[in-house]
Amino acid sequence: MASAPIPDIWAEAAEATGLVGPTRPAAGSRVRRGDDKPAKRRVIIDSQAGRKGSRGGPRDRRGPATGEAERPQPKKKAPPGSESPVTVKSGASVKDLSEALELAAGELIKTLLKLGEMVTITQSLSDDAIAILAEEFERQVEIEHAEEEKEGPEIFVDDPADLIPRAPVVTIMGHVDHGKTSLLDAIRETEVVKSEAGGITQHIGAYQVTHNEKKVTFLDTPGHEAFTAMRARGAKSTDIAVIVVAANDGVMPQTLEAISHAKAAEVPIVVAINKMDLADANPDLVMKQLADQGLVPEGWGGDTVTVQVSAKQKTNLDELMDMILLVAEVQELKANANTSASGVVIEAQLDVGRGPVATVLVQRGVLQVGDALVSGEAYGKVKAMFDFLGNAITQAGPSMPAQILGFNTLPSAGDFVMAVKDEREARQKAEQRTARLRQEQLAKSRGGATSLEEFYRRVKEGRVKELPLVIKGDVSGSVEALEESLRNITHPEVKVEVVFAGVGGINESDIMLAAASKAVVIGFNVRPSVAAKSLAEQEQVDVRTYRVIYKAIEDVEAALVGLLEPEQVESELGTAEVRQVFHASKIGTIAGCYVLTGKITRAAKVRLVRDGSIVHEGSIGSLKRFADDVREVASGYECGLHLDGFDDIHEGDVIEAYEIKEVARTQ
Repeated sequence: MASAPIPDIWAEAAEATGLVGPTRPAAGSRVRRGDDKPAKRRVIIDSQAGRKGSRGGPRDRRGPATGEAERPQPKKKAPPGSESPVTVKSGASVKDLSEALELAAGELIKTLLKLGEMVTITQSLSDDAIAILAEEFERQVEIEHAEEEKEGPEIFVDDPADLIPRAPVVTIMGHVDHGKTSLLDAIRETEVVKSEAGGITQHIGAYQVTHNEKKVTFLDTPGHEAFTAMRARGAKSTDIAVIVVAANDGVMPQTLEAISHAKAAEVPIVVAINKMDLADANPDLVMKQLADQGLVPEGWGGDTVTVQVSAKQKTNLDELMDMILLVAEVQELKANANTSASGVVIEAQLDVGRGPVATVLVQRGVLQVGDALVSGEAYGKVKAMFDFLGNAITQAGPSMPAQILGFNTLPSAGDFVMAVKDEREARQKAEQRTARLRQEQLAKSRGGATSLEEFYRRVKEGRVKELPLVIKGDVSGSVEALEESLRNITHPEVKVEVVFAGVGGINESDIMLAAASKAVVIGFNVRPSVAAKSLAEQEQVDVRTYRVIYKAIEDVEAALVGLLEPEQVESELGTAEVRQVFHASKIGTIAGCYVLTGKITRAAKVRLVRDGSIVHEGSIGSLKRFADDVREVASGYECGLHLDGFDDIHEGDVIEAYEIKEVARTQ
């Protein structure tokens, strides 16, 4: 954007800071100037804020500072849209951005200074600051965040000769209580659904079954709307999406969400119309609703595979598996098994006896016990592996889920995981990732107001009340979903601030953090230790534990209502008519009134109404009945009153008395 005219004070401030030197030559320096070429601008970047040179030597005020360097002239501005965007990492420093844009760092510093933001060359910039600088210099910039950095399977290029067929990865999705887990339960003949609190799947699970001597990997995603992010991640890790729709309920809101995620992931969709054993099953209605969403069944001339099943009666399950394998066959799914292993973390949890345990879906290569792994900020060596049944295994190939022991800390669900040469390389990559995330976080915390709009927004946010929360859960996927759901609870006056979210039991450290930040501790499928309970009582920290996620969300919403400012409600007390007006030299105008309705109280707020218009609003200075001061005068009685700070009272005026009550908000 074009910068506004800047007063001379900014140029003076720029010189005073020592960050940007004057445009004229410094005293004692020599600058050659040609007839048609202006002198180069000299830029002084000093990490010690003008006290020392870059080499630690004292600054000579008669000449250039030690370490002063000639900076290249800013690159000539190109017409907007004429050059390809430059990718800049979120949290980039001024130096990083200057190198990416091929501009002098001093020019960037000076531009930000004109906008009211003082920075140093090594300081991380917020996303807003980077975007504003790009606009100022008419450059196109794409800001890449840590989670967006390409490190996944798309960076690999495999020789077609190395590719072998692999099992399809199928995601089960759909509305809550439509029978997703029951359907998968029927397919693999287990009773997982009985172990889930409330009958609702709380974690992503990965399972592998065999049908007609061919393996199929299933991802069971939770159906409740709180797990939208988990469901989206499941769709991205899959080859085929099976949308489960209850024949008696039809397409529901979360069914639509599941369809959207599957379409966004560009994966084939197979619809399983479940609960066909019920008397009120209506598959035709379901297929019509699907057609309205663009999923026209094959029987109606479309290309969406639909299978009518009953998980309870275990009917048509073979047909469903046949359709899944048929769709997979059309896709010709292959992977390179002769290479270093890589995949995605489906789930991660902290086991008391085994430490960090991650469920990994291998997507490429063969993962073996002893391999060094890195996943985001976590790294380690595979100490042991187990299949979905808990059996120990020594290796896992493409499309196979495996539980991994050996990470130094919990990786995040959905993170890319890859095998590297040795543990040293894994640690280096993890440390680089940690530093990258820390730099980005630092930029966010430092992100100052680089425009008036941003400044006003931050000022306004300062008035918003916050409910600080410390969230702990048994697995990272649940913590992630709960955190996102709580952050999405919005209200114009209050908001949720997640101070910390992590995996594991509630310990003393969590209580101390909550006490310091005046936060409420939310535990999901975890309990506080004895010491943590004692400390919570001592520090008066509210600890709440839940087994079903939407109960936690409901309680937090209720707590937010409690933080709302009470509503100001006006309550009318009474009215009085001015019958006579008296003037007292020491007091002012005294109104002789007759109380028409209700009562007039000394502490009431009043309005003076004349011919239907409000002339004055204020308070009563004094209230008398005859010569006595009184607190109130009821209807049918006369009184004399003086309005505080107002004397323009006429006969016939009406005085309305009222009070303001604070009523607790309910929404």
